[in-house]
Amino acid sequence: MGRTLKRAARWLGRPCFGGLWLLTGSAAVLTGCGGGDGGPHGEGALERIRASGELRVLTRNSPTTYYYGREGETGLEYDLARKLAEELGVELHITVIDDMVSLLDALEAGEGHIAAAGITRTRSREARFDFGPTYQKVRQQVVCKRGGAVPDAWEELPEVDLLVLAGTSYVERLREVKQVVHGLEWRTTSELSMEQVLLQLRKGEADCTVADSNIVAVNQRYYPDLTVAFSLSEDQELAWALPRGSTELQARLRRWFASLKEEHELAALRERYYGHIKLFDYVDIATFQQRIRNRLPEYMGLFKKVAAKYPFNWRLLAAQAYQESHWRPRAESPTGVRGMMMLTLTTARSLGIEDRIHVENSIRGGAEYLQRMFERLPDSIRQPDRTWIALAAYNVGMGHVWDARRLARRFDRDPDSWNALKEMLPLLSQRKYYKDLPYGYARGMEPVQYVQRIRQYRAILAKQFREEDAKTARTKASGPS
Repeated sequence: MGRTLKRAARWLGRPCFGGLWLLTGSAAVLTGCGGGDGGPHGEGALERIRASGELRVLTRNSPTTYYYGREGETGLEYDLARKLAEELGVELHITVIDDMVSLLDALEAGEGHIAAAGITRTRSREARFDFGPTYQKVRQQVVCKRGGAVPDAWEELPEVDLLVLAGTSYVERLREVKQVVHGLEWRTTSELSMEQVLLQLRKGEADCTVADSNIVAVNQRYYPDLTVAFSLSEDQELAWALPRGSTELQARLRRWFASLKEEHELAALRERYYGHIKLFDYVDIATFQQRIRNRLPEYMGLFKKVAAKYPFNWRLLAAQAYQESHWRPRAESPTGVRGMMMLTLTTARSLGIEDRIHVENSIRGGAEYLQRMFERLPDSIRQPDRTWIALAAYNVGMGHVWDARRLARRFDRDPDSWNALKEMLPLLSQRKYYKDLPYGYARGMEPVQYVQRIRQYRAILAKQFREEDAKTARTKASGPS
């Protein structure tokens, strides 16, 4: 299905369809691109969406909502909106607005049918908007720089320089806390994104901020020196906001989200974006980033050379090699696996590799063996699940993957889904499950953690080298210096 992209933000000044982006002060205001008599308010909104042939969705640019990845537009909110547009048989129009105040004002003014932007359902917002069903729960957390001014409890918040995003649920919560914590003050910004605020902490330009737990979890992978001081709230619900009176659309969303949960599609999406960040080890991540600087450069050319011959990005191979050996060519385990990719002697011989310590041979052998696992999987397994399941097979053996698929069918789960298999694999260590399976006992939690860590390392590499690639491209575009 084709789609048209409309993006409004302070960093964009393009014309949109039938109107212009007017930049006034710090906010981006859309005029003449929807709303008015033909807006999405009130009864009949669903019919108007279908009649117009477009679903207009407002969102923010961030890792937890909508962004451009290697394969184009992506993000949890984007994927959900795309699925809804497909369900309704209409085009998806995305409008990106940087700050929450402008985004909600645009929704209220009729510039979108839905605001899908990691929006917390609060009492004040429920007075302005209707909401769809809850699709995720988060907690507000006080986040600070490790080693800096880190409060231990609410009572110590007045002692730190607190910088938060203006117009957010964080401000609402801080106002509630201020009623019992006298002297509490904070600074607000509408000029910075959440990720930029976290960067301010790292630079020492603020002590702490408040952010949702999913945002913190994603960013701790890139900035391991950020630490959570404590939670500022109990669990809060994230939901799509709708213009007031959108009862028909609201009812349709309830049925649609219920079907996503029943078919495990919502869980699969959460797995895609958050499945690799459940394990966090500050020392491990900090060490990994240090080794990106002082160890990876020696081998990066080899990862790229080998990856060019296989259906895997070099970052994936590098992430796997780090999980296997921490990029140590002479690594050896007590069980006799050796080299950068920690190949067994039997596997190395089957791949025609005599010297497992030879770096290029080891990387090539690891890529070849991973490809074998990849190709042995049924054609029904699609990406990215196919890569994650192949990695699990690399770690635990294909036989145990087949057994996990058998268990998935027994529990009426999708055997082609990594989200299902990562729940089944740990069961292979329990006799009541493995006793009647062909391949028997396995330490099934190990491949789950193996895949999660590789995904985590790969995400860090992707972010770091995407930024470096962009810098290189800008340098080349400017010509020789």
